[in-house]
Amino acid sequence: MPAKTNVLQSIWGRLKSWEGGLIVILAIVFIYNSLVAPNYLTVGNQMNLFILSIERIIVALTMTFLIINGEIDLSAPSIMGLAACVAAYLFNQGTDFGTALLLSMSVGLVTGLFNAFWIAIVGLNSLVVTLAMLICYRGLARVFLEDRSIGSFPEWFNLLGQKSLIGPAPLSLLIFFGLLVVALIILQYSGFGRRTFVIGNNKDVARYAGVKVARIKVALYVASGLVSALAGLLLAARLGAVRGDLALGFELDIVTMVLLGGVSIFGGSGSLYGVFLSILIILNIKNGMSLANFSGHFQTGVIGMLLIFSVLVPNLTNDFREALERRRRIRHARAELPGATSVAQGDAGGET
Repeated sequence: MPAKTNVLQSIWGRLKSWEGGLIVILAIVFIYNSLVAPNYLTVGNQMNLFILSIERIIVALTMTFLIINGEIDLSAPSIMGLAACVAAYLFNQGTDFGTALLLSMSVGLVTGLFNAFWIAIVGLNSLVVTLAMLICYRGLARVFLEDRSIGSFPEWFNLLGQKSLIGPAPLSLLIFFGLLVVALIILQYSGFGRRTFVIGNNKDVARYAGVKVARIKVALYVASGLVSALAGLLLAARLGAVRGDLALGFELDIVTMVLLGGVSIFGGSGSLYGVFLSILIILNIKNGMSLANFSGHFQTGVIGMLLIFSVLVPNLTNDFREALERRRRIRHARAELPGATSVAQGDAGGET
């Protein structure tokens, strides 16, 4: 009986957490979409729900690490576009396509190291650096392709992005779930993950404790660059063509997925469980709005409101908890005050 009670208390505690709230929201969205959209529950629609945003949710995994670490990488979508443009440009110039893919992945490595140098070594603010690099990398992508659209990739490459590989799942979806498992193990159950949290809480304390802060940040930005480059190639394979504005505006969706998942914008807290639930919520909301024929601009506005919600609600919750804690302490102090006065009076009488 006590064991059963402990299990129920654990479940209730989980439901009262941020992830519990996300589960409730996801259930409401799922039920609503099922009622208003007859095609919502079909296998094809459920696959499209992931496939149309698969590149963004792949990048959201590394973004989770960065934000927990107290940093951010707004340049990730531009790295996606730049890597894809480099691969298309080199192939169009006669380079072997396998070599072009390897060189485009090296773009992710170089851009990740470049971002890490200014942030981890020089010490500049990551928001400013990656915002500048977002513009810079996007400009480089346009230099390679100008206003052209390059396609005509090898057939096998297009098939990897457009055809199912196992059952109804394409390669990109399998890559996402594989990376999700790896990221979950690293972040939640490894020493590297614990150090990521510690640095996000207070990097100075982490440094005094012997944590190699700069090394961790460099590793995270390199991982972000490589995963972004991979996502850009997957997007090129799915679309079958590349333009200089590839992945433009993806940063809003990516950051919203992470913050709505309960990851603190100030770093130091969050989990991939919450981020995965957040991804499901956003994908289902966008899918439901698409089935209801809402425009893409309206969907962008909704995602923007979710971003505000994901930052505002945790702050209000923390303020409310702090206010309750202050009131509890005041009541406790007032309750102890008469007893303390009586003791003082008794001591004074004894001395007399």
